[in-house]
Amino acid sequence: MIQRLRALAPSRTQLEANPWLRGLAPYLADPKLCHWSRRGVAMGVAIGLFIGFLIPLAQIFLAAAAAVFLRANVPVAAAGTLVTNPITVAPIYYAAYHLGAWVTGASATATVSLADLASIGANIGTIGLPLFTGLAITASSAAIASYLLISQAWVWRVSAKRRERKPI
Repeated sequence: MIQRLRALAPSRTQLEANPWLRGLAPYLADPKLCHWSRRGVAMGVAIGLFIGFLIPLAQIFLAAAAAVFLRANVPVAAAGTLVTNPITVAPIYYAAYHLGAWVTGASATATVSLADLASIGANIGTIGLPLFTGLAITASSAAIASYLLISQAWVWRVSAKRRERKPI
């Protein structure tokens, strides 16, 4: 599974060639930012999911910047933002809006036509707080759960490999 993830993750040269990440190129030269370690990968996924759920624009750049700042795996953080893509963004935002409406006690009956910009502008005040609240809860929960799950799975995998090597 790790080999598949490594194959899917962009390389350091691909990240440095990306026009959105050119400002981070001097920081991306550090080999620890692309190293596959338990903490680096778990933190990278958590950062990617958090930013992918919470911020709709410039996700890869923000995830890479956060990964550089927090010393996490940059390619994994960039790949983690792909959780929101054109196929998944509508169900995620719909569920987050209803979660936020439930948490804030707002009415979840606002109907917005995406084709009608006036409808979006008129209802932005009613959908904004529940949507942002739901996205913040979803992003935080996904980041924490993914960090803990990946860290624990990594520990279990290393322990299993060590048990296999030990003579009986």
